[in-house]
Amino acid sequence: MASLWVRARRVFMKSRASGFSAKAATEMGSGGAEKGYRIPAGKGPHAVGCTDLMTGDAAEGSFLRLYYPSCDDTDTEETPWIPDKEYYQGLSDFLNVYRALGERLFQYYVGSVTCPAKSNTAFKPGEKYPLLVFSHGLGAFRTIYSAICIEMASQGFLVAAVEHRDESASATYFCKKKADSEPEEDQTSGVEKEWIYYRKLRAGEEERCLRHKQVQQRAQECIKALNLILKISSGEEVMNVLNSDFDWNHLKDSVDTSRIAVMGHSFGGATVIESLSKEIRFRCGIALDAWMLPVGDDTYQSSVQQPLLFINSEKFQWAANILKMKKLSSNDTNKKMITIKGSVHQSFPDFTFVSGEIIGKFFKLKGEIDPNEAIDICNHASLAFLQKHLSLKRDFDKWDSLVDGIGPNVISGTNIDLSPTE
Repeated sequence: MASLWVRARRVFMKSRASGFSAKAATEMGSGGAEKGYRIPAGKGPHAVGCTDLMTGDAAEGSFLRLYYPSCDDTDTEETPWIPDKEYYQGLSDFLNVYRALGERLFQYYVGSVTCPAKSNTAFKPGEKYPLLVFSHGLGAFRTIYSAICIEMASQGFLVAAVEHRDESASATYFCKKKADSEPEEDQTSGVEKEWIYYRKLRAGEEERCLRHKQVQQRAQECIKALNLILKISSGEEVMNVLNSDFDWNHLKDSVDTSRIAVMGHSFGGATVIESLSKEIRFRCGIALDAWMLPVGDDTYQSSVQQPLLFINSEKFQWAANILKMKKLSSNDTNKKMITIKGSVHQSFPDFTFVSGEIIGKFFKLKGEIDPNEAIDICNHASLAFLQKHLSLKRDFDKWDSLVDGIGPNVISGTNIDLSPTE
């Protein structure tokens, strides 16, 4: 099964009797942040802020983290990377680890990690920004692709990182009114979080059926996020049920509505494809190490007309999955595929940056390539692709060669042998 954490999960189960935890503790010391393992900051000209937005009081509402170009702010602290202990519990469930143990381990290793974006800092007005909607992988959630999202925001994008409520996230939640709340209570004190955790396959359940149903919901959630940000940009009032000091009114007229794209990793890559097939306002898409199982058969029948870039890792893909990508992109020069040499499936999420060498290699969070180099190739190729297909007037075309698979540690197409088997 292709997923964000499937390989790490298998290794973890094997490791419990191996004495690995002693090695990990020696390497990590007092945790990732104290040892200097950091999520890389954006390299573009803009400072970056982030804020969370939730609408509605049921699971059918929207939940996203917006990364945005911000005013310079030296006073505001960086944002906690994983914001609630329930996410540790959800990751523990996903990895088949006892919650009490998993929560303690995650808190110890990454509890003090921050992402290099300032929480709720002032939005930088004065221009219209292209919009990028981001979809996370299986077992992930809205905050753990911050290296990619922050880089895009630093280069002048608004990035709406959706947290999916299809039971594919490790954990997520919506806010509902407390049963015993008084009518005069304010908006935030009268609500409580209702948590939704990752749903495992049931005995005898066909995975493709479940994942196809989920990817349909995920695509709709991406479209909802698009509609929500455009609504805010048009000047309409939106009620954020979360307690936040961020002034959403400052986003009025901030979105370049002709320049909108969708991006995602693994299950999020499949979500990119479904979203493109359903919503023409997404002018192009970028699928990172896409897991193609959830994509419906009808989607291959010429329903994805927009340009699409597949950026794959070297170690994750297999022939059947690649052939599905090629089926989708055959005879279309605006659909490209590249592979980052020495990379693994976890070279895209943030865990690759906050783990040391022993843990990183043991759990396959790190590949043979330096994580910073891998994410730079990913980001630069993405920016070059976006410039071309969103008609941006930037200098991202200096990385055009990467989109063609030309350069150090990148190849065109795939490293997978697609020769027919006997």
